[in-house]
Amino acid sequence: MKKLQICLDVNGERHELLVAPNRSLTQVLRDDLGLTGAKQGCNEGECGACTVLFDGEPVNSCLVLAAQAEGHEITTIEGLSDGGELHPLQQAFVDHGAVQCGFCTPGMVLSAKALLDRKKRPTEHEIRTALSGNLCRCTGYQKIVEAVRAGGRKSTGSGR
Repeated sequence: MKKLQICLDVNGERHELLVAPNRSLTQVLRDDLGLTGAKQGCNEGECGACTVLFDGEPVNSCLVLAAQAEGHEITTIEGLSDGGELHPLQQAFVDHGAVQCGFCTPGMVLSAKALLDRKKRPTEHEIRTALSGNLCRCTGYQKIVEAVRAGGRKSTGSGR
């Protein structure tokens, strides 16, 4: 299979890569760039564990071909922190005990960030709707909702 040369903008850095045309964005992020925050869960766009921000909007990166991401700004969970300092939303997840096994957490945080970038103080219904594409097997979601609400109060809603 012939490989494609692509240039990806991930977390503010440009990466030139040769990729097979059938490789997903999740695969390239994890295997080629070493960004393992986006998890390979269902590979069908159902669980949200692979969520990244694509031009600021949450997408299931397992459903996006890496070549389709060329020319778009991709943000992974690794791109939210500032060096060793967590983004306020990440810190809110820690402070509110909204992390259990952690498998879903990166996707939850990025979906929540997209919401908070649009609306600083969303209602509980808006938070639950924004997170509806992210499944968690460990919690009842209440602590996650509380963390998002608190993160909206602490954050400017626009990265670090």
